[in-house]
Amino acid sequence: MEHAGAQPYSAPDEPPSWPPVAVPGQPSGQPAETGPAESAPLAEDPDPAASVSEGEQALAELREQIRRYVVLPGEEAFTAVTLWVAATHLQTAWQHAPRLAVVGPAKRCGKSRLLDVITESVHEPLITVNASAAAVFRSITDTPPTLLVDEADTLFGSVKVAEKNEEMRGLLNAGHQRNRPTLRVSGPNHEVAKFPTFAMAALAGIGDLPDTIMDRSIVIRMRRRRPGEKVAEFRTFRDTPALHALRDRLAAWLAPLHADAMELTPAMPVQDRAADTWQPLVAVADLAGGRWPDLARTACRVMATYEAEQDQDSSSLGIRLLADIRRAFTTEGNPSALRTSRLLDILNQDDETPWPEHTANGLTPRGLQILLKEYGISSATRRFHGNVQAKGFTRQQFADSWARYCPEPEHPEPDSATGT
Repeated sequence: MEHAGAQPYSAPDEPPSWPPVAVPGQPSGQPAETGPAESAPLAEDPDPAASVSEGEQALAELREQIRRYVVLPGEEAFTAVTLWVAATHLQTAWQHAPRLAVVGPAKRCGKSRLLDVITESVHEPLITVNASAAAVFRSITDTPPTLLVDEADTLFGSVKVAEKNEEMRGLLNAGHQRNRPTLRVSGPNHEVAKFPTFAMAALAGIGDLPDTIMDRSIVIRMRRRRPGEKVAEFRTFRDTPALHALRDRLAAWLAPLHADAMELTPAMPVQDRAADTWQPLVAVADLAGGRWPDLARTACRVMATYEAEQDQDSSSLGIRLLADIRRAFTTEGNPSALRTSRLLDILNQDDETPWPEHTANGLTPRGLQILLKEYGISSATRRFHGNVQAKGFTRQQFADSWARYCPEPEHPEPDSATGT
């Protein structure tokens, strides 16, 4: 099924689905009947299906079940959701518990439907609709369930509502990493008790979740189906048995691999928080083998890069300001220093940035100082061309912050033989 026009992070040249589809009515992994043994031709190549592992088969079948009911924004998203579901069955093997953020800009984007399918295939689902943080962390044990939160926008959809649910946000943040318990006074003697928070969680809602949760999430950006994009209706009594069968297959396949999973340190195509979040999914793909390691790393690289670009566009104004100031220096020929007045002129004249509308008069000297304060950068009186004294900034003041918060893409070293 093609999902034209709904691929914000779909990679080009997606490899074909894997493993091969079994012949109907034929046991998986068995060659077709060829008549009496004496007349059977000698096969030059082994049956491809015979080399497909149980893990490959179970993951491929789960991906096709998900595809039946929802339209996702690209093949990478199908790979990511499939591996995330499988990873819930080995939660106690992971150092990090990735969140699955299923978000969309409006109603009827398929968010709840995807959560329905996930619920029936993850390890010990715990559905939390408007549950208190206290109830949730008391439900998490050393063998954690999988938290499932629908309509997460009702918890974090506005500043006022989010403030009331700050404890839930803290729990979801802490539970991303092992050994981050929450402390509570309980019992008649008012003793301090530790409650574990570590558990994988899927959250679905309209609009982005809080930045701290999104930063710990595999993000699936849902869209409404276009005319012609068809999916099957999901009916609990009719459709859950097949999903439960797949759930049990995943659990049976992964349970004996728990010790192996704990020892895995898969090579990752990303770094830092993104690598922590994606590592369980890539590890499951490596355990399955076949094409799944390549599919997992492609999904990781493409989706994490897309989210990093989104974060660059919509994150704190400070990082955006740093990048725009670097462009301002470049526009001016990379001088050693720029007057504050000239810098503001460049920023406020670019209609594709937020600065012309930062205030009624655009970005002001005071506003510039406030945004740069957290990076330890401030203007000072300097001498400029013509021996004119004015407030300004040196390029060197920004070098460290540029390198830390908005580094320029690395370029490959030129070939010494060809100069290219």
